[in-house]
Amino acid sequence: MNYRVFGRCGWAVSEVGFGAWAIGGGWGKVEEKDAISALHKAIDCGVNFIDTADVYGDGRSERLIARVLRERREPVFVATKAGRRLSPHIADGYTEENLRAFVERSLKNLETETIDLLQLHCPPTEVYYRPEVFEALDKLVAEGKIRYYGVSVEKVEEGLKAIEYPGVRSVQIIFNMFRQRPAELFFSRCREKRVAIIARVPLASGLLTGKITPDTVFPPDDHRNFNRFGQAFDRGETFAGVDLEQGLRAVAELREILPAGFTMAQFALKWILMFPEVSTVIPGAKNPRQAEENALSSSLPPLEEGVMEKVRGIYERYIRSAVHHRW
Repeated sequence: MNYRVFGRCGWAVSEVGFGAWAIGGGWGKVEEKDAISALHKAIDCGVNFIDTADVYGDGRSERLIARVLRERREPVFVATKAGRRLSPHIADGYTEENLRAFVERSLKNLETETIDLLQLHCPPTEVYYRPEVFEALDKLVAEGKIRYYGVSVEKVEEGLKAIEYPGVRSVQIIFNMFRQRPAELFFSRCREKRVAIIARVPLASGLLTGKITPDTVFPPDDHRNFNRFGQAFDRGETFAGVDLEQGLRAVAELREILPAGFTMAQFALKWILMFPEVSTVIPGAKNPRQAEENALSSSLPPLEEGVMEKVRGIYERYIRSAVHHRW
């Protein structure tokens, strides 16, 4: 496993982290024993950064992580998120009182006295224009409830606004072969300000693993079934906002340029890691085999420039017009 500096926090984090949405819920049923085994395998492979949220399984994900870390001696950084428990999920709900309550609940779930990294969980755009929200987070840092804070965003513009606040140490954003816009401007701005970048949805909800076909049927409780057109939350979170049929055509061409020794998932993860501004990428894993496959992408050789150019060409032909300026 290779490690990268996590912005101004100074942490040395595994460049492949663990995204814990799937073990919480929203991706079909994941047995507890499989979730526990996946987390242990990831840590065995050198992963020391885990990303979760208080709404993943209504706290199940956080509690599973706490259970695993009780059994480990390795230092592991845990990032969680707050805000999506609001109902309705509106900007006016992002008050100090509510944020404090969310933090206290996550502290209990994670069995810790201090949260390593708290992220606002894809709040409404208006929140980024409310300095009092970030002042409330500064208070929680001063009190020792959270060590650092950042934001998880849907849009590049939200990320650019967020990093104007000096306390924002990280931005989590969708970045993958099908969502390339962040690399155009956002990455350079983060580099200038030494803001860490967490790349999420790296496999486009499994689309980039090459395992999904036109005949794949997703369970009713899988967001790839119930949120394909943004019915439950932002459409960009499901298949990275790409139309499934169009995405499958693009994946077929990506398969033709798959480097020797890579799986499709590892190809997609290594593509992201070719961008030095990315601090860590957080694929999910439902079992130990997936966790190990993801982690091994760190030690695979860099992609050749010609391959990177071909990926860009596939994006331009199949994806760009539909997604590039939406997020």
